[in-house]
Amino acid sequence: MIKIGIAGYGNLGKGVEKAIELNSDMKLSAVFTRRNPKNIKLRTDSAQVIEYNRIAEFKNEIDVIINCGGSACDLPLTTPKIAEYFNVIDSFDTHTRIKEHFDAVDKISKSSKKTAIISVGWDPGLFSLARIYSQAVLSSGNTYTFWGRGVSQGHSDAVRRIDGVLDARQYTVPVMSAIEKVQNGDNADFSAREMHTRECYVVAENGANKKEIERKIKTMPNYFADYDTTVNFISEEEMKHSHSGLPHGGRVIRNGKTDENINHTVEFSLKLDSNPEFTGSILAAFARAAYRLNKKGETGCRTVLDIPPVLLLPESINTMKLL
Repeated sequence: MIKIGIAGYGNLGKGVEKAIELNSDMKLSAVFTRRNPKNIKLRTDSAQVIEYNRIAEFKNEIDVIINCGGSACDLPLTTPKIAEYFNVIDSFDTHTRIKEHFDAVDKISKSSKKTAIISVGWDPGLFSLARIYSQAVLSSGNTYTFWGRGVSQGHSDAVRRIDGVLDARQYTVPVMSAIEKVQNGDNADFSAREMHTRECYVVAENGANKKEIERKIKTMPNYFADYDTTVNFISEEEMKHSHSGLPHGGRVIRNGKTDENINHTVEFSLKLDSNPEFTGSILAAFARAAYRLNKKGETGCRTVLDIPPVLLLPESINTMKLL
């Protein structure tokens, strides 16, 4: 039985808890939170709710910590700290900073003889695998990734951290004309702005400077600065009524040639009713892999590209039937 700890009990943490329930070789031991533990009710009666600053006390009781913080400000600080004491998984999704994050976690996890897997999710994550497989098979071609329409947890979290924002949802919206061109075999070069737009729905504090909030959103590097972004200020009631769900999805498409007039298209797509529940399921599977790698004596940091697929499955599954 793999003993799992969850660091952070927001939407993603709750999604991980549901995933653990569906995996018979896993047990949720504890949830670590910065909120008052007395105010949190888990689905799992046997698990403890512990103050976040006590996490190191449980280093001998938990096999893997699944770190469910946000990529903007939390994971770059907390995943390396957790790696001092635990095998750890996170869903860091700022693509341009993955190498920097990897190096920080790798240094500490090697020193502590722990195993870490970062940037685990569907992108980066499953989409990363789709890109590498399709590019390996079709070596001559172009790969395109489209996200949405859906709620980005990381981008929404980044907006919520702006002063004066009470709540926010950010929708990533693909430009359908660009998708159609790619599906028709047009190997065009698109800018980020030509492939996606971004829609933000924001509940502002009373008296907040909405123009300044909008400016901070639209100029935020790595998140909004390179896209046409619309900011809509709404009430708390409208947020609850119209934006309480967390759907998402997307597709990876590669066009390639094996001869001058022989064209191929590979497409991998996802349509998700709940982004955090699906991401939580991916995190749980890779937690199993981290546990197994550490048992074999392998330490340091990994990404999804480094993990043999067979390590993701419970031992009870006959992998030969999946071939």
